[in-house]
Amino acid sequence: MGIDIGTSSVKALLLDDAGAVVDTSSADIPISRPKPLWSEQKPADWWTATNMAVASLDVNKRHRVKAVGLSGQMHGATLLDKALSPLRPAILWNDGRSVAESAELQEREPEFVSKGGNLVMPGFTAPKLEWVRHHEPDIFAKIHKVLLPKDYVRLRMTGDVASDMSDSAGTLWMDVANRRWHAPLLQACGLSEEQMPTLYEGTEPTGVLRQEAAEAWGMDRVPVVAGGGDNAAGAVGAGVVDEGDALLSLGTSGVIFVAGNTFRSNPGSAAHAFCHALPDRWHLMSVMLSAASCLDWACRATGTKNAEQLIEKAERDGTLACQEVFLPYLSGERTPHNNPYASGVLFGLSHDTGTAQIAQAVLEGVAFGMGDGLDALLAGGIDIRSISVIGGGSQSAYWGRILAAVLKRPLFYRDGAANGPALGAARLARYSQAGGSFEDAFAAPATTNVIEPHDADMDLLDVKREKFSRLYKALSPEFTGASNG
Repeated sequence: MGIDIGTSSVKALLLDDAGAVVDTSSADIPISRPKPLWSEQKPADWWTATNMAVASLDVNKRHRVKAVGLSGQMHGATLLDKALSPLRPAILWNDGRSVAESAELQEREPEFVSKGGNLVMPGFTAPKLEWVRHHEPDIFAKIHKVLLPKDYVRLRMTGDVASDMSDSAGTLWMDVANRRWHAPLLQACGLSEEQMPTLYEGTEPTGVLRQEAAEAWGMDRVPVVAGGGDNAAGAVGAGVVDEGDALLSLGTSGVIFVAGNTFRSNPGSAAHAFCHALPDRWHLMSVMLSAASCLDWACRATGTKNAEQLIEKAERDGTLACQEVFLPYLSGERTPHNNPYASGVLFGLSHDTGTAQIAQAVLEGVAFGMGDGLDALLAGGIDIRSISVIGGGSQSAYWGRILAAVLKRPLFYRDGAANGPALGAARLARYSQAGGSFEDAFAAPATTNVIEPHDADMDLLDVKREKFSRLYKALSPEFTGASNG
């Protein structure tokens, strides 16, 4: 079984002995934005949704589960007291309140770059804790443990305070090259290694399912393996595990993820350098904070039922490289701008602008943002052999046509691509029981479609992307904390 603690839902998935997906289910999670730039969830809601998702799986298959793997949204600060109860709602990856704390930590402790391998950004866990220390000192004083979202669910499942390398690297408190906590980085935030979970590789068991959970789920007390952060687990599911393999994820956020056999970083481009979910592997990735979530916004703005209908309108009635331009920064941006104050913009409206044109502009705007991320990775000297596509957005061949033209590379669509991180979590659990070579256990699923970039599309979209870039540069002085509330 793989369980993915996403931002909008928990997904559960079952693999059979041959590695085929035999059942999936999901349960929604509410999100709270009580103030500008804030994004929070209640840890109890993750556990409720997990139970609902697992209970929705076929009971006859569920009782034969041999191991469980976990994946989840990265960077979320889940603060627990001595009773291991949450002290406050978790501060999520797309929360941008800790801008000042990020700059302060970056200036005060250069080892965030030299050992952590990354710039300090508001989305990461470390500046969130610094914000709590400054603004909620009474809560900070009570912190006994700091967990990531999936690891809080692990605690409820097994009673163990544990995490994996890939997810924990995103806290900024690790010596990423050596795959261990780094005391000076923790001390910079007033924390110690005793407040951190025990680290495991993604394929290692961290504990066993508690009796009450096993009974509720109709399962034996099976091992629970470390798993991975959502992007690393998604890469495992798509077979992106070796040097030069790349992944494009179109979920709530948008990610280009490149696997490597050595640790490399390029913090100057705001790219992220983390451990992979497999031993002796690392990855470099670009992250845009709003990808498929931009389609959800466009649906609400236009009164369209769902993203599928929105894309259909663009394909049927829109025009490639339309005059409307969309800046997809609904939650600020990481790579390459590192600007939590950036905001979404719909530019170039006319009397003829309708749902199809808005939909087209949104699809193109997200693609342009992904193109900026790819350029940031290429600037670090990496070589990308192939790009596999996963996530909810992977279901649209039309969006794939736009993305392939912007990225100027063929996109490979894999069997089960929409299952994303839950599939990777299940694969890690399966490996913990079956063993074997990584090449066999984590081979790329069968290719179901390849979308090649077309010269005519590239020519049209190159011109529009230049306009997209000029628009951001022109508006960037307006993207300030004051103008965003």
